[in-house]
Amino acid sequence: MSSTTKALIGFLAGAAAGVITGILIAPDKGSVTREKLQNKAKDVSHDITETISEKISKLEEQIKKLKKDAEQKIEEVKKSAAEKVEKEAKKASTN
Repeated sequence: MSSTTKALIGFLAGAAAGVITGILIAPDKGSVTREKLQNKAKDVSHDITETISEKISKLEEQIKKLKKDAEQKIEEVKKSAAEKVEKEAKKASTN
């Protein structure tokens, strides 16, 4: 997990803790407080899900790029090997 991800998760957790503390200290009825807590929990859950989805999308893009780069390298190695084999075969046939 990158430091950016850790910082973002820490920030979200801290913000959620602050909001929850504020709601619990506020002089509201129990039912109102519970509703506020539920709404805030949904918001935090949504934010975390969104962040994770973005990270997964970026990771998928990186994997696709790595796969493409690896396939290109493999083709380059195959081509180079075929050229060397052909060159050696020509040498062998002329000797």
